[in-house]
Amino acid sequence: MSGPPVDEARLRGLLGGADLAWLVERARRRLERGQPLTGAVSLATPSAAERVAAERLLGRAPGAGKALTVRLDAVDAVLVRSGISPGGLEAAVTVLTGRVVPLDEVRRSEEQAWGEAYAPLTLLAEEHPEHAAWAGRVRDDGLVRRLARTPGATRLLVEQTVRVLRELPVEPARSLSVFAADMLGSAHALDDGTPVATLALSGARALTGHPEGAGAAWRRAAWASAGLLRDDVSSTVLTLNLRGTPALDWMADVGEPCVLTLRQLAHRPPRTAPPVVHICENPAVLSAAADNHGPDARPLVCLQGQPSAAALTLLARLHELGADFRYHGDFDWGGLRIATTLLGHVPWLPWRYTADDYREAVAAIGPDLRPLDGKPALSPWDPDLALALTQHALRVEEEAVLDVLLTDLAR
Repeated sequence: MSGPPVDEARLRGLLGGADLAWLVERARRRLERGQPLTGAVSLATPSAAERVAAERLLGRAPGAGKALTVRLDAVDAVLVRSGISPGGLEAAVTVLTGRVVPLDEVRRSEEQAWGEAYAPLTLLAEEHPEHAAWAGRVRDDGLVRRLARTPGATRLLVEQTVRVLRELPVEPARSLSVFAADMLGSAHALDDGTPVATLALSGARALTGHPEGAGAAWRRAAWASAGLLRDDVSSTVLTLNLRGTPALDWMADVGEPCVLTLRQLAHRPPRTAPPVVHICENPAVLSAAADNHGPDARPLVCLQGQPSAAALTLLARLHELGADFRYHGDFDWGGLRIATTLLGHVPWLPWRYTADDYREAVAAIGPDLRPLDGKPALSPWDPDLALALTQHALRVEEEAVLDVLLTDLAR
């Protein structure tokens, strides 16, 4: 504001004390909102000192009543007439409290800062459409703001997360700590509890379809679904009568189950694959196949629940070598989710795992079956299967149809 300068020393003596701070604050608030410095402002329960300060400022008592009321026009007139602030109350407030930024300008500036903070997410979604739905969701649900709080911190968090997600899934699988060191400059950058680990794991799960959960074991499995491992020996897969390495050949010769670690699969993957590999959900099926058929059992892989990184690595390798897959799991909602997850990684055909197979099992076993519970799921390989489960509301575990499965596994 141009014009004669403010006499700052006199201004602070007249209006800069603690007893008139409320008046200056009210005037500043009006300026921030773009409102004129006219009309009255009131203080509901003033102290005696605040009343005296207002009387000294105006040269008269501001009025009777419990509240203290001061007209801003009167204050402006005092400042101009005295020469303390020729520019009036607006110039005085600026000297006492700093430049006044209109709230509209503040909001525009904040919106621009947040938009710039989210820019890497927008670019990721444009360049990699598979991340688009997740990027929009985490932006809209406030997860990023809760983790980072400010636009500056958000920009850094988003940039680090995008750097991670651009590399996923990692093939072949790698150590999580080594990957973090390479991508983010610290082996501990993706440790549990860090904002970038929380956000990046959310994006990794959206990419791989890993189900919701909680706990250290679940986080380990979620990272592993994207090819990032806390270690390379805790992730395992159970097999029977696969061949292609000296260890697998030896175990297949005697018809005994073999546990493969991710480390083994990464360093010494099978060199050959059979034309067809059967896949089951539960270890009881594989154990029974070994007991009943031994080395004559058809090649079998057991997921033991949601497919581990080791299981996915093995099946991807067998698929590359030309194997076809036949899958069977529990007839319940969890079983359908496991099957759907697997279908997102490798193709398979149902092995007695259709709506007709379910209805046949329900009819054969009948009252001995337990009620179906949990959240419903889809069955994309046979949409009628999910409908049949809803209709009958009974769960059929693999053990209940073990005799039929064992017949299929005999060579």
